[in-house]
Amino acid sequence: MGLNDTPSAGRLHIGFFGRRNTGKSSLVNAVTGQDLAVVSDIKGTTTDPVYKAMELLPLGPVTIIDTPGIDDEGELGELRVSRARRVLNKTDVAVLVLDLPEHCEAEENLVSIFKDKNIPYIVVLNKCDEGGLALASPAGNADPYLLPPTSYLSKVPDPIPVSAKTGYNINLLKETIAAIAGTGEPERRLVADLIQPLDFVVLVVPIDKAAPKGRLILPQQQVIRDILEAGAVAVAVRDFELKEALASLGKNPALIITDSQVFAQVAAVVPQDIPLTSFSILFARYKGLLETSVRGVIALECLQDGDAVLICEGCTHHRQCDDIGTVKIPSMIQNFSGKEPQFHFRSGGDFPEDLSTYKLIIHCGACMLNDREMHYRRRCAEDQGIPFTNYGIAIARMQGILERCIAPFIF
Repeated sequence: MGLNDTPSAGRLHIGFFGRRNTGKSSLVNAVTGQDLAVVSDIKGTTTDPVYKAMELLPLGPVTIIDTPGIDDEGELGELRVSRARRVLNKTDVAVLVLDLPEHCEAEENLVSIFKDKNIPYIVVLNKCDEGGLALASPAGNADPYLLPPTSYLSKVPDPIPVSAKTGYNINLLKETIAAIAGTGEPERRLVADLIQPLDFVVLVVPIDKAAPKGRLILPQQQVIRDILEAGAVAVAVRDFELKEALASLGKNPALIITDSQVFAQVAAVVPQDIPLTSFSILFARYKGLLETSVRGVIALECLQDGDAVLICEGCTHHRQCDDIGTVKIPSMIQNFSGKEPQFHFRSGGDFPEDLSTYKLIIHCGACMLNDREMHYRRRCAEDQGIPFTNYGIAIARMQGILERCIAPFIF
């Protein structure tokens, strides 16, 4: 991935939902201008959510998601419906696709979920080129597609009649998505608001067996980009070169950002008057989870033998023998607590709804997950009274340097 690419977590996620055979996949193809989704007259053709990262004008970088039908049947159908519903946890804008004006309980339930989850949504009536929906236009009427006055859709605000086949109102749908997608929230920065132009920012990047060959990991890329956009100077060094690098700079850096797993080594080298934090802690702040993570980390001191600890990562990758999530953090917890908890691991989109068996949840920095999904996970933990923290926060606490590492964010 290049520095100029927008990661999935930074893209607006637009999900297309509805019953089987309403033309969701055809509509996705029409909106994207690509044959992204397989199209067929057979019900249930889409069996898994299909993701496509693209530029969608006038929005910019987005992720389009085509989902299985919410009315699927049978044992496999229930699994497909479950996967479609999981997509709601990461959906920023929902498009509900209908092909009939009659009332449908499944669609009404979806609208209720949109409202409960505070997801902005658009209702579209697809197949407006087909008999029964493409009603004859009265003379002089500019719009040939009229909804029957008794339609169930008359109860839905501003349903948009569209045709994936002819392209009718596709541009209007794009413009409507763009109009409701704006949140009005101020732009958030990873690190730029903490530094000044021409400041030195030192990034400590271990190159070990877990480091990807020939590239930096996504959090490191994003932080470097944000530093450069702030007009500051990014200096990247390996952990064992840090002391010499600091001596050669000629002035103290404004901030040192390290990989959390070498916190202890870095903290021992960096003078107390130089601000220090980690990539993972920066992302906790960026995602709005810093306060929650600091509160939740106290649970590390209360763990007992046999307590269940859930360790979550937002991405899936080949795990090395010294993987931070499955090896290093569990070992640190055992040494810190003097107890033998039970560790459970989840990765990617696999996040359990029932958290009641866990005493603590420790999450990665979530650079691959968008804000909506991370806040969903946090709310699940809060609603069930389960402490929730972050890799960097947990490691800093166990190394005895947490207050120092969150000091740059306390004004």
